[in-house]
Amino acid sequence: MMALTHGAASVALVALATPILGDYAGPPLLLAALVGGLAPDVDLLADHRKSLHYPVGYSVFALGALGGLLATGAAPLALAAVAVGAAALHAWSDALAGSVEAEPWNPTTERAVYNHALGRWHRPRRYVRYSGAPEDGLLALAAAGVAIASPATGPTAEAGLWWLAAVAAGYALTRRRLAGLPGSVASLLPPRLVGALPSVRVDETDSGATTLSIRFRP
Repeated sequence: MMALTHGAASVALVALATPILGDYAGPPLLLAALVGGLAPDVDLLADHRKSLHYPVGYSVFALGALGGLLATGAAPLALAAVAVGAAALHAWSDALAGSVEAEPWNPTTERAVYNHALGRWHRPRRYVRYSGAPEDGLLALAAAGVAIASPATGPTAEAGLWWLAAVAAGYALTRRRLAGLPGSVASLLPPRLVGALPSVRVDETDSGATTLSIRFRP
């Protein structure tokens, strides 16, 4: 799934839970949900769905923060519980998505998300076939719509969610064309300008690890 889908879903859940959150509800909690929902996908630049995906670890930490919140009422623990809970939701829900590989629309592996506690990969259920699939875009739009419609989100949050929905829709519409985008852009530029630009190469391995190399021409 797209990181944007995870972020929107986490914000929507917190927005829906606002009536029972009492004094803890507010923009900081929505922001914590968004950050927590997005954060695990930072490992796109490492070993994707393994380096920062901890379905069990995040769940345990979130439950601990929730227990501390119930015992002490400390507001920072509410932020921690929501942020880490959103990261746990992200990690677990990736098991419902497609496999982690270079072209997930042509699946060849059975790896969805790594479970460090069990020391193995969960298999993909492929209810969402790949990040940026049409159904993924629809989920992102639906989650953003729920959050926007909630009274918990004010004008600033709603504006941010509209932008999130627009980017998610754009990505879903172009996902399978992005691989050839650099070459298409380069063909439109003057050869002298192309020669002066640094060479940027992105490699995605079958394990989902992504490496970025930038080489400046002499």
